[in-house]
Amino acid sequence: MLDARLSLAIALLSLSAATGASQTSQPSRQGTIAETVDSWIGNTEQHLVPLADALPASKYAFAPPSRFGEFEGVRSFGDQVKHLAANNYRAAALILGETPSGDMSDERGPDSVRTKAQIMRYLKGSFAALHHAVGSIEPANVTAPVATSSAWQRNRLSFAIDAIAHSFDHYGQMVEYARMNGIIPPDSRPRSP
Repeated sequence: MLDARLSLAIALLSLSAATGASQTSQPSRQGTIAETVDSWIGNTEQHLVPLADALPASKYAFAPPSRFGEFEGVRSFGDQVKHLAANNYRAAALILGETPSGDMSDERGPDSVRTKAQIMRYLKGSFAALHHAVGSIEPANVTAPVATSSAWQRNRLSFAIDAIAHSFDHYGQMVEYARMNGIIPPDSRPRSP
C-alpha cells in the first residue's frame, strides 16, 4: 500500500514539477498544478462514485464472511465508502490549512451517516471538498509546510496525493466486495459501441 502511494506521489510530483517549470518559461498547455491535481481527483471520483452506487442499499452492511478468507473485523462496504470519504474531507481541510474535525481525523465519518443515500451524499460531498481545496494550491504554497502530526504528509500536494492513492486503495477493496455479491463493477462492464 505504501509502495503504491509512493509511486503515485513520485508520478504526481514529477508531473507537477514539469507543469510548474513550463509555467515559468511559457504559457502552460497542461494547466496549473491545481488543475492537474484536480483532474486526478475528478478521475478518481469518476471511478469511485459509480462503484459505491452499484451496490444496493441492502449490501452496504456486507463484509466478507470467513469462507472467503481471514476477514474478521474488516469494514463493511458502506464503512469502506465512509472511511475514504472521511479521509477526503480530512485532506481537503488540511490543504486549506483548517483543522479536521474528529470524525475526519479518525477517518470513520460521522455516526449519523448510516444509510446508502447518506453515505453517497457524504462521498460526493468529500469530492466536492477536495475539488475546492485543490483550487487553493498554487506554486507559492504547493510544498509549503502544513501543520500536521503525520510523519510523511507535510504539504498541500502530499495531502492531495494521499486522497487519490487512499481512494484507490479502497476502490480495489470495494471491487472485491462487489464481485463477492455478484455485482460487476461499472468499470468492468462492457461499453456500448
